Amino acid sequence: MNTQRYIYWQDEDMWIGYLEEYPDYWTQAETEDELKENLVDIYKELTSGRIINVRRVAELEVS
Repeated sequence: MNTQRYIYWQDEDMWIGYLEEYPDYWTQAETEDELKENLVDIYKELTSGRIINVRRVAELEVS
């Protein structure tokens, strides 16, 4: 099973979040569970190859 780290918070009545690897692609929902479902959908779309120019975060070893 693949796991992805995500950042999330509650802002008044809405839950907002994004995948750590794809910080430009945010989603929101009325519940935390719905937010998780939205994040899974975003992950599937971003990794499908159908969206061009997807910006990602990576690490680079420099020493």
